[in-house]
Amino acid sequence: MSKQETVIRFADVEFEYPESKKRILNEATFNVRKGHKFTLMGQNGAGKSTLFKMITGDIKPDAGNIHIDKSLSIAVSKQVMDKRFMELTLREYFATAFTETPGDLDKQIAFVLDAVDFNTPYDKKIQDFSGGQQARLLLAYALIQDPDILLLDEPTNNLDTDGINHLIGFLMMYEKTVLVISHDADFLNLFTDGVLYLDVHTHKISQHMGDYYTVVEEIEALRKKEELKNARLLKEIQDNKDQANVFAKKGGKLRLVAKKMRDAAAEAEANMVDVRKEDKTIKEFEIPVQEDIGGVIASIGHLSIMVNHEIVDKKVNKELRMNEHLLLKGPNGIGKTTLLERLAENKTEGVTINEKVKIGYYRQDFSTLDFNKTVRDTLLDSIEDFEGDSIEEYMRANASGFLIDRTIINSKVGDLSEGQKGLVAFCQLKLMRPGILIFDEPTNHINFRHIPVIAKALHDYKGAMIVVSHVDEFVEQIRIDDKLDLGK
Repeated sequence: MSKQETVIRFADVEFEYPESKKRILNEATFNVRKGHKFTLMGQNGAGKSTLFKMITGDIKPDAGNIHIDKSLSIAVSKQVMDKRFMELTLREYFATAFTETPGDLDKQIAFVLDAVDFNTPYDKKIQDFSGGQQARLLLAYALIQDPDILLLDEPTNNLDTDGINHLIGFLMMYEKTVLVISHDADFLNLFTDGVLYLDVHTHKISQHMGDYYTVVEEIEALRKKEELKNARLLKEIQDNKDQANVFAKKGGKLRLVAKKMRDAAAEAEANMVDVRKEDKTIKEFEIPVQEDIGGVIASIGHLSIMVNHEIVDKKVNKELRMNEHLLLKGPNGIGKTTLLERLAENKTEGVTINEKVKIGYYRQDFSTLDFNKTVRDTLLDSIEDFEGDSIEEYMRANASGFLIDRTIINSKVGDLSEGQKGLVAFCQLKLMRPGILIFDEPTNHINFRHIPVIAKALHDYKGAMIVVSHVDEFVEQIRIDDKLDLGK
């Protein structure tokens, strides 16, 4: 197979989910050549992960053709660990990547763990790894299959800065074909050859070559060009209709002129293009704070952390009051997520939260949400002490600001994309009016356009707040009053 041979080709592919009637693709056409690295770009909920499932064959198109050489192997680095692997040891987990366990499995594991910059015992259970460590294992699991086509779904989620830098270096040297879904613009700009843009409004895919930032500018320029063309056509249409009405009223032969004017207006309408709408951004919002609480909101006297795979007790003297924001830092695997869980449960020795305080907890895996509930019920159940005429209207007004509209409001939470689940979680926190906010990687899965809006809401929050985030640019936009570095 030559370097320039096409390895993935979509030709007029159409697909919609039969139950929800949600359209994903409409005559989508593109091709990816061997060895190229492409970013799959699109708004939350556009269908990027669905496209990956179509490439792997898990989902079949309603119409059109998908051509992938059957001799080529495909592996996917998924966003979250499958729950059925949680009880397995690391060695057993990697063995599931093969139809027959290879004799040199440990050697292969060592190679892919080195590729993702991770060192750990092979008999440790998957459930005992942190979110960041599981992110590395998901990537290593895809790599151990040595695929011809590597599909990466949000690979930087939960990775710390060192992990992201190591991944960038690996991908820059990787010679096989790669498709990446990510909202990390700086990460994407360093290694991609181009962008496949999935438009959430037209359900079509446009293909662009060049580095990520250049392509984003190109897409925006094309959108503006299409808007200008449509504006000119709209003026032409209106002029023709106005003149047609004038001539029609005069009667006689001028009626024939009027008909030609209407035909010209109809032709201009047919020539209007489907404008590629810029990804919508959530509205600015604030998270109201619980009233009538004061004093110490949370205190941390001592806690347990992981150092070289050993549990170590760490003495800490931290107190958090209203309007104080704490940044929790430390490398992947040291115990940040575990600490946040214990704080949210308020049931662990050495870590306490005032019992009168309402806790708003944003988990990176969204497990605080009931995936079997509808979005509507989830948000309605978050509202307490409502005063107004219609709680339904109040909920929907808040939801619309997070791009939660009638197309998804009655969907089950589990049927949403990861990015949409994140927006539901933020809307839920706004409706809760908590006294303390606990955030575990709040930028994971979130469209980069939304991140400055979210950062401002956290910056302005008047209650107590604890946040964990590996995205330095995001943290820099938030008011941080104190830091707790578990690595020191």
